[in-house]
Amino acid sequence: MANTDTPRPPSSATSGTPNLTRRDVLKGIAGVAGVASVPTLLAACGTGASPSAAPSSAAPSGAPSVAPSSAAPIGGITLGSNYSDQVPKDAMQAIADAFTKETGLTVKINTVDHGTFQDQISSYLGGRPDDVFTWFSGYRMRFFAAQGLATPIDDVWAKVGSNYSDAFKVGSTGDDGHQYFIPIYNYPWAVFYRKSLFQEKGYTIPATLDELKALGDKMKRDGLIPIAFGDKDGWPAMGTFDILNLRLNGYDFHVGLMAGKEKWTDPRVKTVFQTWNDLLPYHQEGAPGRTWQDAAQALVQKKAGMYLLGMFVSQQFKASSEADLADLDFFPFPNLGTPYDAEKALDAPIDGFMIAKNSPTLAQDLDGAKAFMEFLAQGSTQIIFVTADPGNVAAAKDADTSGYNPLQKKAVELIGSAQKITQFLDRDTRPDFAGANGMQSFLLDFLKTPDQDLDAFLGKIQGFWDTLV
Repeated sequence: MANTDTPRPPSSATSGTPNLTRRDVLKGIAGVAGVASVPTLLAACGTGASPSAAPSSAAPSGAPSVAPSSAAPIGGITLGSNYSDQVPKDAMQAIADAFTKETGLTVKINTVDHGTFQDQISSYLGGRPDDVFTWFSGYRMRFFAAQGLATPIDDVWAKVGSNYSDAFKVGSTGDDGHQYFIPIYNYPWAVFYRKSLFQEKGYTIPATLDELKALGDKMKRDGLIPIAFGDKDGWPAMGTFDILNLRLNGYDFHVGLMAGKEKWTDPRVKTVFQTWNDLLPYHQEGAPGRTWQDAAQALVQKKAGMYLLGMFVSQQFKASSEADLADLDFFPFPNLGTPYDAEKALDAPIDGFMIAKNSPTLAQDLDGAKAFMEFLAQGSTQIIFVTADPGNVAAAKDADTSGYNPLQKKAVELIGSAQKITQFLDRDTRPDFAGANGMQSFLLDFLKTPDQDLDAFLGKIQGFWDTLV
């Protein structure tokens, strides 16, 4: 999203370039790729429903807007992207190039730093957004749909719906029963480690919290940081809270807490932070001042033994070398000895795309934008992304997974074995509660002063929630 308000020409007719309809575009896709490669474009599905979401604001009042889209050539669309790290950025460009090759339509990608994009998304969508934008399924998708900031794409889902499971469709459906989102991939959060380091040191995979602590003690004696950790951007620590709350208190309590049906002052939440405090001595010091990428480098360089993060940590390994990537492995967070261990719950966020409502050029670009959404729903398209960025697994049923690396194959098994799946704290609750003035700041405060009065600390969190409802 470059900083420009330059409009595109209002019509391609004046330039002598014919206007393309979505039907024309899809004829081109089928003609180039072959009908067999795009079965999802021909399939139909019924309507779906999703859980309700409370309306809210995704950014503080008065937050500056992400810059509006830059001009794109006639016969193209603009895409606002939060894929700012190099590996996913290259993957997104590969998809755009493939779409242009098959349809002749250009995709102008306007990339903004991931954290900035997320913090300023409300003002961006309310201003002059791009035609299509990267976003997340579930609560956050429903929120913007309910605010009228996204374009419904039921007609797209009527064609591609059979290529997705019911769970993906629910995650793409607004409170009004319309679909607004196309999933492209998801990925698990787990504990990552280097196989060669574990083999060299004789470490074994911990299955319980006590075994995790014992392994951490051994790593310390070996001169290693047991658990790499960085939370400068505010959101990574949410993953630790999520898994501890899921293991200690169960999925139902967790989603109830995210929805405001449970209280942050509940003693069960205090237990989460007490357990977390016990684990902090095993974490890399100075986390509030370190990005997740810098923390990942401690794992890449074998200075740290483990890292609880999403599988996107593999981006740092791939960027280092293919040998480093092949050495990366993971295990699910250990059991905590509660009945909820059996749920095997984990964060496995779904990423994808939406069409903005307020794009100043959407009227002329809508057919192309919907054609792009249909293209994104193809397994062959998603494989382009997850091959370039192996930190993810494709969402489409028809994706050819034969080329998955061992990490991706294991991710499919882990996600498939989970009885309960969450989207991640900042996607499962109201955006204004999860943001920089909410849970991000509260968790940073906890990390800086973990021995503080937890009752008072949790009272502040609940008090903040109460000001929003």
